[in-house]
Amino acid sequence: MRHFTPRQLQTYLKESSTPPLLLDVREPWEYDIAKITGSTLVPMGQIPAAIQQLKPDQETVVICHHGIRSRQVAMFLERNGFTQVINLTGGVDLWARDVDLEMATY
Repeated sequence: MRHFTPRQLQTYLKESSTPPLLLDVREPWEYDIAKITGSTLVPMGQIPAAIQQLKPDQETVVICHHGIRSRQVAMFLERNGFTQVINLTGGVDLWARDVDLEMATY
């Protein structure tokens, strides 16, 4: 598993010709408050059921509030054959503080 800081992810998204799946694993109420543009919400508790709909070889950035739940999901994905997993260290909270200063925080 790789780890990106929000600034690293921002740069990567600007430079990448094939954007990764931005997989947000927070709860819907959290996603409603703040989200990274282009992200897809699949709450952590729904990942096992949704894994069939994800592509194991697609680059996937896992996102949560601070990076703890996303790291757990990233490890779960790797254990299930996903090979291109990136954890967003600091989550949307650090994204709001370092990248998108207009994003709400909670």
